[in-house]
Amino acid sequence: MKTNFLALLGSAAVVAPLALGAAGSPANAATDENPPVVVKDGTTQPVYDYAGAIRETVWVDAPDLDGDGQRERVAADIVRPKELDGSAKVPVVMDASPYYLSSGRGNEGEHKEYDANGVVEKMPLYYDNYFVPRGYAFVAVDMAGTARSTGCVDEGGVSDVESVKAVIEWLNGNATGYDADGDPVSADWSNGKTGMIGKSYDGTLANGVAATGVEGLKTIVPISAISSWYDYNRWQGAVKSNNYAGYLSSAVAANRTVPTDCSAKLNWMNANDGDESGAYTDFWAERDYRSGSHYDVGNVKASVFLVHGLQDNNVKTMNASKWWEDLEQTGVKRKMWLTRLGHVDPFDSERALWVKTLNRWFDSELMGIDNGIDREPAVSVEVGPDRWEQSKVWPIASARTMQLRLQGDGTMALGKADSGTASYINTGRVSESSAVSLADNPNRLLWTTGTTKHELRISGTPTVDIAVNHSAPVGQVSVMLVDYGTMDRVSASGDGAMNLGTESCWGAETATDDACYIDVAKRVQTSNLQVLARGWMRLDGAGDHKGTVELAANDVVVPAGHQLGLVITGSNNGVIMPDTARNPYTFDLAQTKLNLPVSGPMSGFGPGKLKVQDTENLVDGTLPTVRDLLRGLED
Repeated sequence: MKTNFLALLGSAAVVAPLALGAAGSPANAATDENPPVVVKDGTTQPVYDYAGAIRETVWVDAPDLDGDGQRERVAADIVRPKELDGSAKVPVVMDASPYYLSSGRGNEGEHKEYDANGVVEKMPLYYDNYFVPRGYAFVAVDMAGTARSTGCVDEGGVSDVESVKAVIEWLNGNATGYDADGDPVSADWSNGKTGMIGKSYDGTLANGVAATGVEGLKTIVPISAISSWYDYNRWQGAVKSNNYAGYLSSAVAANRTVPTDCSAKLNWMNANDGDESGAYTDFWAERDYRSGSHYDVGNVKASVFLVHGLQDNNVKTMNASKWWEDLEQTGVKRKMWLTRLGHVDPFDSERALWVKTLNRWFDSELMGIDNGIDREPAVSVEVGPDRWEQSKVWPIASARTMQLRLQGDGTMALGKADSGTASYINTGRVSESSAVSLADNPNRLLWTTGTTKHELRISGTPTVDIAVNHSAPVGQVSVMLVDYGTMDRVSASGDGAMNLGTESCWGAETATDDACYIDVAKRVQTSNLQVLARGWMRLDGAGDHKGTVELAANDVVVPAGHQLGLVITGSNNGVIMPDTARNPYTFDLAQTKLNLPVSGPMSGFGPGKLKVQDTENLVDGTLPTVRDLLRGLED
């Protein structure tokens, strides 16, 4: 069954193009540099013909990014309203991606499709179908080294970022573009305002380009995106997988139409990615958009609408929480959605609300329409299944740090530290589900609180201070914060989303692009526990170690009657384990504690110790398998 969204708008939204500027049309707050549009309920309406839109490809000139002595040509496929050609300039919605001819985009894995003359006739996703009829151009950029662009991929480095930046400069009149015959082409139809959007690698490119400070980039909407590639490939020195940067760079270049030998680049990446030490090196500094060697959050001028899943075990929440925190120092306009799902686009979780909100955001940032979105609470967080809370700031202002001390009897509570020690025997065979089970296990440590007297909201980044001794040349710890208690939760299976048997349509269509997409629902089920946050730390050298393990940020409500648990072990399936021997790890309890950002009564735990129960219903998931990890950012 298909539901056409355009039909739901009603006849009031359908206005003939010649009547766009009529006095009887809804008020248009856009300035003269924006195209004529019809606004209803604060959003632009679909009045331009999508089927007859101009479709073209421009190859933008970029510097030599792969070191072969030749400048790059970056392919940009464009769809824009024909009615406005030569009479008005339009803003641009852009999705730059490495996936257009490799793994595809979106839940359906769509690819770009071209006619016999090489003109794009189908764009993945709904952006062109939805926004072109509303007076926007849509530009889909093939990142250097992928699809129809020259060059080589370098997993978030200079080549990736600068190739996309060049297209924005062309749109702003500061770069050269060519048509298929090699003749120069100008973007005289563009008003120089670009908004970048995209999930995963696409959203990561938006972060990176924004961190260049390029003129003309007015807003970005990064979804499940990376802000530091070190924080994607590593966790406090713990390595996720070997030679991953080279693997991913090769994988996204699949099916490209420009034969290029990138073996030298890939070999260089494998030799310089620092897998042996897990350290933050110059390699990773180049790929750090927050405070790296080439890019910095201080350069960001574009407004940011950040979206991330709080159960994203692919691009973990550190990439969103730290980007959000650092952006606060720049003074740019910010907005954020945090969902209870994993690596999932909000189009596939909150479809109707998301599209309306995105429409309002682009209208405000690119069209200059005052629809009030900047006066609403900046942050929306799904703290439980379909339970949303709004706030001006994040973490929420009422969250305070509760220091829970770990006791020798397996409990943790406010108050005095224990002067004793606690130990486990390391092994490379402890799964996460086994580690969080309440059954006796000599290969992990578990501390639990009493029962919560009141509802508590964890908002922010938990940390664990540790003081530990081990005898391995290189050791590690894995830490998990667990909510024990039976309730309905969003599952991590399939990132918490499941496809339904219906479709809905979001935008205009043509014979080759129907703008219809599979409907998706949250996968909610009853479980008796959930891992709320995870963290790892590499411990170089035998002997005593002190440090702070940073767990993944979260924002979640823990109901009354539940208990919180802290698990420390040596092994689970999240990172490579340098120490797999049966070595003891001994913790000094006086110096080991959980720092928990909580809103609610600080002494809100009653007496009681958890009993062994069935823990097989772990729904927020064990971490991705090795196969999942190798897929990386692919959708």
